[in-house]
Amino acid sequence: MHSAASFSPGPQAQIYSTSWKRPPKINTKAHKSLHFLFSSNSNTLFRPSLSSTPFPLNLKSTSHPIQLHPLADSVHDNLVENLENSVNSHIPINEIRKVTPLESFPRIFIQDPPWIASLFLKGLYKKSNQEVRLEFKEMEKRKYNLLRRRQIKAETEAWERMVEEYRELQREMCEKKLAPNLPYVKALFLGWFEPLRDAIEREQKVQRTKKQKAAFAPHIDLLPPDKMAVIVMHKMMGLFMVGNQEGYVQVVQAAVQVGVAIEQEVRIHSFLEKTKNYQSKKILADTEEGLRKEKEILRKRVNSLIRTRRLKDVQKLLKNEEFEAWGRDTQAKLGSRLIELLTETAYVQPPLNQSPDGPPDVRPAFRHTFKPVTNPGQKIVKKYGVIECDPLVLMGLDKTAKHMLIPYVPMLVPPKKWKGYDKGGHLFLPSYVMRTHGSRKQQDAVKIVPAKQMQKVFEALDMLGNTKWRVNRRVLNIVECIWARGGNIAGLVNREDVPIPEKPSSEDLTEIQEWKWNLRKAKKINRERHSQRCDTELKLSVAQKMRDEEGFYYPHNLDFRGRAYPMHPHLNHLSSDLCRGILEFAEGRPLGKSGLHWLKIHLANLYSGGVEKLSHDGRLAFVDNHLRDIFDSADNPINGNRWWLTAEDPFQFLAACINLSEALRSSSPLTIISHLPIHQDGSCNGLQHYAALGRDSMEAAAVNLIAGDKPADVYSEIAVRVHDIMKRDSNKDPATNPHAVLAKILIDQVDRKLVKQTVMTSVYGVTYVGAREQIKRRLEEKGLITDDRLLFTAACYAAKVTLAALGEIFQAARGIMGWLGDCAKVIASENQPVRWTTPLGLPVVQPYCRSERHLIRTSLQVLALQREGKSVDVRKQRTAFPPNFVHSLDGTHMMMTAIACRDAGLRFAGVHDSFWTHACDMEKMNQILREKFVELYSEPILENLLESFQTSHPSLVFPPLPARGDFDLQKVLESPYFFN
Repeated sequence: MHSAASFSPGPQAQIYSTSWKRPPKINTKAHKSLHFLFSSNSNTLFRPSLSSTPFPLNLKSTSHPIQLHPLADSVHDNLVENLENSVNSHIPINEIRKVTPLESFPRIFIQDPPWIASLFLKGLYKKSNQEVRLEFKEMEKRKYNLLRRRQIKAETEAWERMVEEYRELQREMCEKKLAPNLPYVKALFLGWFEPLRDAIEREQKVQRTKKQKAAFAPHIDLLPPDKMAVIVMHKMMGLFMVGNQEGYVQVVQAAVQVGVAIEQEVRIHSFLEKTKNYQSKKILADTEEGLRKEKEILRKRVNSLIRTRRLKDVQKLLKNEEFEAWGRDTQAKLGSRLIELLTETAYVQPPLNQSPDGPPDVRPAFRHTFKPVTNPGQKIVKKYGVIECDPLVLMGLDKTAKHMLIPYVPMLVPPKKWKGYDKGGHLFLPSYVMRTHGSRKQQDAVKIVPAKQMQKVFEALDMLGNTKWRVNRRVLNIVECIWARGGNIAGLVNREDVPIPEKPSSEDLTEIQEWKWNLRKAKKINRERHSQRCDTELKLSVAQKMRDEEGFYYPHNLDFRGRAYPMHPHLNHLSSDLCRGILEFAEGRPLGKSGLHWLKIHLANLYSGGVEKLSHDGRLAFVDNHLRDIFDSADNPINGNRWWLTAEDPFQFLAACINLSEALRSSSPLTIISHLPIHQDGSCNGLQHYAALGRDSMEAAAVNLIAGDKPADVYSEIAVRVHDIMKRDSNKDPATNPHAVLAKILIDQVDRKLVKQTVMTSVYGVTYVGAREQIKRRLEEKGLITDDRLLFTAACYAAKVTLAALGEIFQAARGIMGWLGDCAKVIASENQPVRWTTPLGLPVVQPYCRSERHLIRTSLQVLALQREGKSVDVRKQRTAFPPNFVHSLDGTHMMMTAIACRDAGLRFAGVHDSFWTHACDMEKMNQILREKFVELYSEPILENLLESFQTSHPSLVFPPLPARGDFDLQKVLESPYFFN
């Protein structure tokens, strides 16, 4: 930093300097304007008391008086840069630098002491940084407002945009007299759109003028006919895409879903129409006042903006005219009539391979009929009204499903904070904090509870919703490449159907029976593949929509037990390996030493195959021994050795390989930015909660509540016991013991994977039938038993043995389960649902009541709607309470961890008993989740539950609390494999 005195000295001018010492501390504020005082009558440049120069400068008298000129530097835009350069240059104090000023007068620069420069620059930089921060904040605000406007548009104009697309396609078709080249599903929609729209318009006119109006008359007129037509078409095709039935959906299901979709759009439509009218009457405040409020938002069907502040005023105004829910009757009646109009107007035509002389084979796309249907778990076959679609409709649907409208994708801005039952989540779309599935008792319980009691629950949901995600483009590109080649690897479904077996020519009954069995099996496989292909297309469609977004958010809500779920249904981190591999945190953080360590462990866990049960050192060694495979997987995933395909979770594993390769190849691995979520999963988490409730040391050790050299594996332990039981049975006489033959067949197929799902779900109330189906699927995967009847019998036997082995090990857990079930039975026997409050204050009501049939007459048929009855289902209340109670506790643990991670500055995502954060923050999250588990179970949970039951039902007698052990919960804090 140089101070400058501008003057014109004579040719003999000399500058004398004396040695200087640092002056005493002075008022730095006075130094903000540094200057010299000059005397025109003296040859001395006087230093005032607050001068920047601590010594006098004696100048010879000149014939010209001193003339002052402005500093050239001070009028330039690059002042800061010049200042920085001047600080870095070291000029002896007795040197003079001559600078040509704006005029012809030379100037002398005199170097200041270093402390002057530092003081000056400190203030300058502070001011500059403040300006940069303000500018950045303003940029972020503008960016947020832009994203918010896009989000509101996405929520309010999804169907409108689709309507406009069909209008445009129709105009194009009329102008060019040629059908546009469209994907299959869009071509179908374009053909149906105009006839259905016209039919709805005619129906609206009829209902307006009719004296005897239909029950749905007031509601069919609430949307424009074109929008109603688009919703009906898309909703119906969506049902056919995801259904496993052979080309049909039940009328009652379709009618209600169409009615619900129409009602939701009517809410948005009417709300924005009212805001439009209100806004036109409202006098706008001046611009300055408007800017103090939040920015403008997009209105529906017009690009004009309305201020958020005004929107809040409108919401207050409209509270006097609350939108009254339609109810199932209205939804079903309107939905039925709209579906009927679709069946009357939608047609399909086969490809042009028919005789040109013959009449065109135009036939209805949909048909209303009745089919015998067997409901799951029931032997009685009943006839149900169904909407059947023509095979031509399904043909090619799964290949073009991505062109289906997905109205609501993840949010571009953080969700609204939760403040009540229906206050939070999406900006405009109806959002509810709990998924009650029509249970009036549960809705009322959540609505009446004070918001203060639910505060922690709301905070946890807000934390989960504020986690910003993005698409991992490298993984998405690989997925798209594999999918384009036909799928069938890395867990992706085969894009081709299995061939349908031909009917045998012989009349042999055995052959005919076998053909029928194989035919049913092939059709079932193809239905499943069709559904899976449609599901994959939808997931990829969302990923492609969000590919170029900087980030997006998932608003979360709860099921009735208190478990959190993302509200977006297709692409989310609770879904399959495909979704988890495609998603990553939008925010990246440097790996650091501990992060690199946990990234390697994460990669080994995803590989699975027994590696995840090794000690941490064993897992690190596994990764180090396969570095060549990891690099090859990252560099050449499609055409290389494709080692990543051998992992249990291939796409997540591939993402980890790519991240680890980047780090290890970097000259500074610890500074590599990682976006990858690292998982820590509970070790058979349901049993961990039971072990903590029962304080049983043996069970605690079995599920890693106690430290060990390597993870205890309860699944392997159960598998060993099952093997021992089967070995004993196989030695018995087959003549007297029919299980002997089955034991010999199964004994070599018993492994950890065979029993894992049954053990995992045993604490959640898995039934014998559920266990049988789980084991049957595992045996099918092994493929060693090809006879279907033998497969079924073997699965029955293996399920019984597995459940018996479970009862031998977890006796304390069984005791608590029994006590919970007994308490529920006592309450339900009085025709009361079981209620409790979680440790975070969430009220839970079990919704199991005997449903009542409610008949309504629609234009299609008489529909039997199910609604919540007045009498509770005692058996369901009893059997469901133990797993529901434990679910409410694991949900509580996750929410407690989420709030603590927020307070510690961590990013957090939770999938029930799997907690995710950045690699560098894994140590901190591990500490937090253990502390919160200990904190949760340090409370007298069972005692509090019993007390609440006795308070709510003082006249009932409940069984005494089960005996518990003396396990020390503090040991959880030291257990490395509790979550691992």
